Amino acid sequence: MSGRRVLVTGASRGIGRAVATAFAAQGDRVAIHHRDSAAEAGSLLAELPGQGHAIVHADLASPEDVRSMTDKAAQALGGGIDVLVNNAGVYLHHPITELSYEEWQAAWRRTLDVNLVGAANVIWCALQHMPEGGRIVNVSSRGAYRGEPDSPAYGAAKAGLNALGQSLAIALAQRGIAVAAVAPGFVETDMTNEHLKAPRGDAIRAQSPFGRVAHPEEIAAAVVYLASPAAEWASGAVLDLNGASYLR
Repeated sequence: MSGRRVLVTGASRGIGRAVATAFAAQGDRVAIHHRDSAAEAGSLLAELPGQGHAIVHADLASPEDVRSMTDKAAQALGGGIDVLVNNAGVYLHHPITELSYEEWQAAWRRTLDVNLVGAANVIWCALQHMPEGGRIVNVSSRGAYRGEPDSPAYGAAKAGLNALGQSLAIALAQRGIAVAAVAPGFVETDMTNEHLKAPRGDAIRAQSPFGRVAHPEEIAAAVVYLASPAAEWASGAVLDLNGASYLR
C-alpha cells in the first residue's frame, strides 16, 4: 500500500470529514476517529477513495481510550502514523452569568478534558508510532483570540492548544516533526447549523467582508498543506482561516 498514514480525530462529520476526504483523495490511508457517530463514520469509510482506511473509536476524555484508539489506528494503517490531525472537540454553552457553580465546573472539566488534555494525549500516543518527518496539525479556532463569551472554556482550550502546538514545534523539530494549527472562524457544519439559521445567521455571515462562512473543504485544503513535506517551515504557525472576520 502507498500513501501516508493519517489519523484524523472527530472525522465522521464537518471539518474532520472534509479533512479525511482530502487526504484520501491524494492517495493517503486514513483512520477515521469518532466517539459516538458510528453510522456517520461508516458512511465516510464507504465514500473514501482508495484502500487501507479504518475506523477507530474513543472518548478523548479517557486517557485509556486514547491510548487504545491510537494504537489500533497505527496497526490498522500498517504500523505507524505519519500525520495526526487533532480535530475533535466539544462546544458547550456555558455563560458565566447563567450557570450554577456545579454546572460551571462541569462545563470546564468536559471541555478541557476533550479539547486540550485529550488532544495532548492523542499527540503523546501518536508520537509512539510517528517516524521522522511526521506532521501534526491542530484544529484551533478564531475564538482562541477573539474570545468566546458563551463558551469561555472553549476559547481557553483552543488558546491552550495553540500554546501546546508551539511548544511541541520546538520540542519535536529535532525529530523532523512539524507542528502547526489552523484557526477557523465560523464553518458550515453540523455543529454550527443552528447558529447559521436566520436571523442570527445573517449577522454571522456579515462578520466577513465576503458575506459568508467557510466551507469545510476550505479548512481541509489548509490542513493538507500544513501536513505536507513542503510545509516544514510553517512549524509553530497558527493559520487564521476566518475570511477577514477577525484580524490580529
